[in-house]
Amino acid sequence: MLSPAPRPARPARRARRALAAGLLAACAPALAACGGTDAPGANDAAAPGGTHRITDATGARVEVPTAPRRVVVLSEMDLDSALTLGVKPVGLTAGRGQHGAPGYLAERARGIPVVGAVTGPDIEKVVRTRPDVILAGQTTDSQVLDQLRKIAPTVLTLGKDKDWKQSLALTGQVLGKRNEAEKFLADYRAEVSALTKDLGPTAGAEVSVARYSAKGTAVMQQGVFISDVLKDLGFTRPGVQNQKGEGHSTPISDENLHEIDGDWLFIGTLATGGPDAGLLDKLAAKPAYRQLKAVRDHHATTIDGSKWTSQGGAQAAVSVLGDIRKAMVK
Repeated sequence: MLSPAPRPARPARRARRALAAGLLAACAPALAACGGTDAPGANDAAAPGGTHRITDATGARVEVPTAPRRVVVLSEMDLDSALTLGVKPVGLTAGRGQHGAPGYLAERARGIPVVGAVTGPDIEKVVRTRPDVILAGQTTDSQVLDQLRKIAPTVLTLGKDKDWKQSLALTGQVLGKRNEAEKFLADYRAEVSALTKDLGPTAGAEVSVARYSAKGTAVMQQGVFISDVLKDLGFTRPGVQNQKGEGHSTPISDENLHEIDGDWLFIGTLATGGPDAGLLDKLAAKPAYRQLKAVRDHHATTIDGSKWTSQGGAQAAVSVLGDIRKAMVK
């Protein structure tokens, strides 16, 4: 963790906050149209065709453009949902462990400006994208939300259960793509059914999912994206992976590496470069890892952690089904 900034840096931080506030004030006339007030022609890039009200993931009622043209996404799942529904955002926040979009979305997201990180958006950059709607994922910082709502209608798309299907359906309502969202979910259910049939008896196997980084090993418990996909397929999970975790993933020490074992093991890193490069080779050399039943049975598969063990979404879910089919259907 970075150490606190020295005292001389505080004026700089205040200056940046002042600049953001100034940008908000300067852009207020143009942004008024995005907030649902009557300001015709104030923003040429704003979506035409009026507005409609939706209920976001927190139960709040939000008035949004009927057909938004300039969408900013502030979570990996929002980016995944928008691209799934055929909408290319004008701004995105970097994925967990990434400098930009998650690896599995990088090609489709090419050219979209980065307006923040997992830790939160850069308000100045969000303003510059001139959004007519903001998909804010599970943002909880009230001050940040207040600033975002001054820029454009802001929709929290992810509830406490972190259900990617509900998030996609809600995003379909916001973007005027309800039919597209419903079709995708129907196709997903059909693909799950087909894969389950092809898996045969293996559909009830015990499947473990873990992530490895410079900090060590972590397992994915209940209440996160990948666990929901595995549940759809009827898989069971080993040990603590049957329980709901306190955070997104749960650290496991080398001494307890046996806890990631199962009939099948899917393990990866968030990135193939930087500090994560070559880490899986180091893990594979550990005696405790080589002794895992899944490893001995050649049932350990390396996966893209930015897809399997991060926030996930619609495209991630379909891609995961493909990974499982390749690894487990013979």
